Amino acid sequence: MRPTSAWAAFARKFRHEMKAPDRSRELDVLAALSHHANFSVGCYCKDESRCHRSLLRELLLERGAAVV
Repeated sequence: MRPTSAWAAFARKFRHEMKAPDRSRELDVLAALSHHANFSVGCYCKDESRCHRSLLRELLLERGAAVV
């Protein structure tokens, strides 16, 4: 599925916001925690490919998280 311009803009903004020091540290903690505990992230979006969950998954994987 090709990204729409609205989705691409949202993804850029989300990634930018997640670079803030506090958010970045939170992602680092979650990535580290993923190697010692199970947790899940959910929401009501029907299509994960157009949901912040998919972006969060990518960001965690980039930090070496253990993601199933």
